[in-house]
Amino acid sequence: MTRPVIAVIDYGIGNLHSAQKSLEVCGADARLTADPDVIASADGVVLPGVGAFGACMDALRSTGVEQPTLDAVGSGRPFLGICVGMQMLFTSSEENAESRGLDVIPGVVRWIPRTAGIKIPQMQWNRLDLVADDDGAIDPMLVGLGDEPWLYFVHSLHGVPDDASMVAATVDYGITVNAAFRRGNVFAAQFHPEKSSKPGLALLTNFVRECAA
Repeated sequence: MTRPVIAVIDYGIGNLHSAQKSLEVCGADARLTADPDVIASADGVVLPGVGAFGACMDALRSTGVEQPTLDAVGSGRPFLGICVGMQMLFTSSEENAESRGLDVIPGVVRWIPRTAGIKIPQMQWNRLDLVADDDGAIDPMLVGLGDEPWLYFVHSLHGVPDDASMVAATVDYGITVNAAFRRGNVFAAQFHPEKSSKPGLALLTNFVRECAA
């Protein structure tokens, strides 16, 4: 497999190197970059993120990569959002109601309810429940992760899309929590594949293969 070029968008928030290094392990030429030309020419694009929704959106805009990010989504190339990078793809978030998201996935990022017996944030490994489509198929990004894949989560909110058919996976955390989403060429995960051992690396390998294709 040719090593596809994957742009990991660098907007100065969090430990972006872990995503870059994991993609390299999975066979990509991963480049941490804020250069619009690199983002525009890459075979695939990754938007990571940690911290607060509003701060991440402010950083994306102040770094000048909001439009290149939207252009990458609109180009049809494989696009992956991770953790707060996933949340940023939504229209808005209850965490920072005044901040506007990218509106790639219409919907709202909502607080996980504090039901009895659970702690907020969810900071643990949890088992994905994979959502099949009408033909019984799961999302290609989730193929090969195992029948009951366990992934690592650190979050207090989860995405609630206007169109429930965009949900690709959920987890049980007192309530059903949405954990992954698909809209066209965009796949978005609340969990951290780069911190999720073999299942996480399997997902990133699937993404690298999409980019190579």
